[in-house]
Amino acid sequence: MSHRLSTPLLEQQSTSSRGFSIVEFLGELLLTAGALLLLFAFYESYWTNIEASREQDRVASNLEQQWARAQDDAETPRENPRVRRELPLGEAFARMYVPSFGPDFHFAIVEGTEDADLLAGPGRYTDTQMPGQPGNFAVAGHRVGKGAPFNDLGNLRTCDSVVVETRDSWDIYRVLPVDAATGQQRRAEAAECLTPEQVERVAVGDYAGVEGRLITVPGDVSVIDPIPGYPDLVPDPHMEGLMTMTTCHPRFSNAQRMIVHAMLVRTDPKQDDYRPAELEEN
Repeated sequence: MSHRLSTPLLEQQSTSSRGFSIVEFLGELLLTAGALLLLFAFYESYWTNIEASREQDRVASNLEQQWARAQDDAETPRENPRVRRELPLGEAFARMYVPSFGPDFHFAIVEGTEDADLLAGPGRYTDTQMPGQPGNFAVAGHRVGKGAPFNDLGNLRTCDSVVVETRDSWDIYRVLPVDAATGQQRRAEAAECLTPEQVERVAVGDYAGVEGRLITVPGDVSVIDPIPGYPDLVPDPHMEGLMTMTTCHPRFSNAQRMIVHAMLVRTDPKQDDYRPAELEEN
């Protein structure tokens, strides 16, 4: 009888041991996965920022040296900033400021939007226009890690200024209406910072469908058209100058894209010690 009673107990203990081992294995697997995710998050949000900061410092320093050499060399012909030209991928050609992000926000803009280019800073889509040109000057930037230049892009509001400095000019853009897609409210918001002619084009003209901020899918290339949504248009001198900024959405995901459109309102020539008043806005 003793033997008959002990057999089920042994089977029960064996089953319990097997069950405990499986649970233990799954627990360790989850802990390992969690540790790997934490390491990846650390790499993305911390280490890549350090690497990106070094690259940004390098391209910004090279840009300053290029501008200084050009200024010192009286025989160097001054490049027309309105002429589209081939630029080395990954190298800086301009600098951008967003005053509403604070006085310390400024990034050298590089040529290209590949991973290696964007590690150094915001990058120009190579098929788009140059700063200040008629048409669309489009720039991509990371939102998390790798310097995160566009981390706060979603905080931009209607008429916030974006200033782009080139070797020869200051180009001042203003964010298009964000909260009013159509109607009198859109016209009223645009009138806060655009010329009367621009207001009409934004309210009922070619730019009536261009939102100040929108969320779209990664494959939506129409947002960087000369006039967004008109892929067949060729830029001409009568087009307004636009600046488009693109980044991933939501944070820590590339499922969608956040797009911000701004319109050129003024171009000032570079002069000694001159800085646009917009740089003091906050």
